[in-house]
Amino acid sequence: MRIGLRVGWSAFAAVGAMLWLTAIPALGQPAAAYKAPRTADGHPNLNGIWQALNTANWDLQSHAAGMGRVAALGSEDAVPPGLGVVEGEEIPYLPAALAKRKENFANRLKQDPELKCYLPGVPRATYMPYPFQIIQSAKTIMLSYEYAGAVRVVNMDKPTKPPADSWMGWSNGHWEGDTLVVDVTGLNEDTWFDRSGNYHSDSLHVVERYTPRSAETLTYEATIEDPKVFSRPWKISMPLYRHVEKNAQLLEFKCVEFVEELLYGPLRKQPRANP
Repeated sequence: MRIGLRVGWSAFAAVGAMLWLTAIPALGQPAAAYKAPRTADGHPNLNGIWQALNTANWDLQSHAAGMGRVAALGSEDAVPPGLGVVEGEEIPYLPAALAKRKENFANRLKQDPELKCYLPGVPRATYMPYPFQIIQSAKTIMLSYEYAGAVRVVNMDKPTKPPADSWMGWSNGHWEGDTLVVDVTGLNEDTWFDRSGNYHSDSLHVVERYTPRSAETLTYEATIEDPKVFSRPWKISMPLYRHVEKNAQLLEFKCVEFVEELLYGPLRKQPRANP
């Protein structure tokens, strides 16, 4: 009886080993690359409402939870902890520019453009805690942002030059395989990258890359170049998530009316009574 059991278990073990060895090559093979649905012109269909789910808008680099800009608001304005989105964790500031960044942080309550409802610029518009929509056609792609009603139109035809600097810049796009590449120039110097004071000059040049990675996620990368502020180009990357609610849509967040008192209240002859 014992001999029979030994033979049975030996055979079972041998079969198990064979199955395991057979499975090893399959486990070692890379998963098949995701193939996104196509539009009529054969390019990946990026249409949809997308959103970043990270804390990059507070600080692009890794950071612990911290005191917010208004101490009296307690946890309401606290900085949430977050992992960085900067490749290599370092933003390569020139020495004088790093001093300016520290000054920005110290004065962020008054100087952060977001507080004043200024348009967010590129790439910050992508990772603010608000969704944005991609509306795609063959010759143009529109990116519409919930925050402040910001809009960008990406020219997919022959590249053109910006007529003047602007908050959201001038975008020329092309496809590299399944990746939408957007070259952004003509950005003014009045936006920040985040609430911690990371900034740029009017020489900012951003190259964005949007790559489908699954039915409901994109990989977003932005290479940032500004010789007046940084010693070399640097890159950020993050996933973007599609909103899949049946009634997903951008809602109105025109924040100008929320900042009128902040910007112009001191000009009143009579102080406004608290509501």
